[in-house]
Amino acid sequence: MHALLTVLLLAQAPPSGSLAFTAPAGWQSRPAASTMRIAEFVIPRAAGDAEDGELIVYYFGTGAGTIEANIDRWIGQIQQPDGSSTKDKAKRTSQTVNGLHATMVDADGTYVAEMRPGATERYNKPGFRLRAAVVETPRGPYYVKMTGPAKTIGAADAAFASFVGSLKFVP
Repeated sequence: MHALLTVLLLAQAPPSGSLAFTAPAGWQSRPAASTMRIAEFVIPRAAGDAEDGELIVYYFGTGAGTIEANIDRWIGQIQQPDGSSTKDKAKRTSQTVNGLHATMVDADGTYVAEMRPGATERYNKPGFRLRAAVVETPRGPYYVKMTGPAKTIGAADAAFASFVGSLKFVP
């Protein structure tokens, strides 16, 4: 019985490995603020913007909800100035990157995400843009989220595409 239980537990364990990537030149790495954050980068602000952007790579394991639920949550963090639906305006694409399926979303408007998970305080940052990707790996999904002033994120479009293109799963 003990051997069978061990085999069952090993069969349920997620594969080992991790997501590897190459950060574009000019992005500044900073220490991860939590254990759910694999990496964090500061995206240098564009001329005229008041603040930098950021890109965070998250890994929550297998219990973080569906990919759709996470994309909907991200889209819900952006409000339209005219009150219309961000979901109707967000751009969604998917692609295969080094054998991994990636679903991407791009939305702009007023950034209203929680300041901390579970907090009642929210950001109120008009003129922001969100670019994000969910990358499906053998170990489960990784989440890549870039936010900041729309001009700064727009200036980083090619760098974001390069970053996503560099993603690969390393067993």
